[in-house]
Amino acid sequence: MRKLFKFYLLTFILFSDFVAFAQPGDDDGSGGLEGGDPQPAPINSKLILLGITGVMFVIYTFRKDRKPA
Repeated sequence: MRKLFKFYLLTFILFSDFVAFAQPGDDDGSGGLEGGDPQPAPINSKLILLGITGVMFVIYTFRKDRKPA
């Protein structure tokens, strides 16, 4: 019963996330701006730093969890 409740709670949270961050559509089909699609958000300014940090975190986690034989 408890596992089923956890499953329902997780499903509710995941589906409510889609609804909470949904953007309303326009009826004219212009995409929100007068020239078409909106400009994409730049994500490449700190991408290398983020990748290096992620690799370092993985190495740290594997070394911490490895048990000496």
